[in-house]
Amino acid sequence: MDLALFDLDNTLLAGDSDFEWAQFLIGKGVVDPEVHAARNEAFYDQYKAGTLDIHEFLDFQLAPLARHDRATLDAWHGEFMAGSILPILEPKSRQLVDRHLAAGDLCAIVTATNSFVTGPIARAFRIPHLVATVPAWNGQAFTGKARGTPAFQSGKIERVEAWLESLGLWWGAFGRSWFYSDSHNDLPLLSIVTDPVAVNPDETLRAHAASRGWPVISLR
Repeated sequence: MDLALFDLDNTLLAGDSDFEWAQFLIGKGVVDPEVHAARNEAFYDQYKAGTLDIHEFLDFQLAPLARHDRATLDAWHGEFMAGSILPILEPKSRQLVDRHLAAGDLCAIVTATNSFVTGPIARAFRIPHLVATVPAWNGQAFTGKARGTPAFQSGKIERVEAWLESLGLWWGAFGRSWFYSDSHNDLPLLSIVTDPVAVNPDETLRAHAASRGWPVISLR
């Protein structure tokens, strides 16, 4: 059995689910459109530049979850999937995932985007495992904070290793391990798998991949 890990935003998806969720909430009138849109754009620019303070961002991104009951949030997410996610779910991404699933590989999405947003997306890809930032839940509602280490940059390694350990596995249990990503923010995890793959990469990752002979592919 081999291991196949997939980044989600701008890798399997032709867009960013975190960004799109915020835009969806703006469109619903759930958050202040002017303030929220400006901060959403600013955080997205910081992410692309590699300067994002993940804790500051999560305080911003998770706060709306704490203001509404789960049934309402789930209903909104159904609309979000239909209107914002399915249109950017690429056929080539499905084909890539399906090849790994058909080969019997252990497959997981590994994403900094929170598990409320990304859980249904993982299911749409038929990927059985999700390693994501976890929004804290107090038993009745989301708290607006993250629980544990965010799955961001080197935090992805920590979260993946904890997930593998929960299955009685570790890196050495696999003959090969793939990680597919578009972002230089994922260089820590890309650097420890046997088969790093740059997918429609940003300029920094493209240069890094070229210098190390990593394959560069497009799923668009």
